[in-house]
Amino acid sequence: MAQKKITYSEAMKRLETLVGEMENEELDIDTLGSHLKEAQKLIKYCRDRLYKADEEAKKILEEDETFNV
Repeated sequence: MAQKKITYSEAMKRLETLVGEMENEELDIDTLGSHLKEAQKLIKYCRDRLYKADEEAKKILEEDETFNV
């Protein structure tokens, strides 16, 4: 079954929720482990999205400079 793609904002909100629950220190070890795994995936997703956005912005700015020369 294909998993629905989430937006950057949705990923960040979920990550904030997970971190808040982990900081609460009331999670059992199994839940903590699953939260850590999910948080790790979300961090990678957000990092990748930021990297792509940065690369796209640089490309757009470089193209803009070539047109203004």
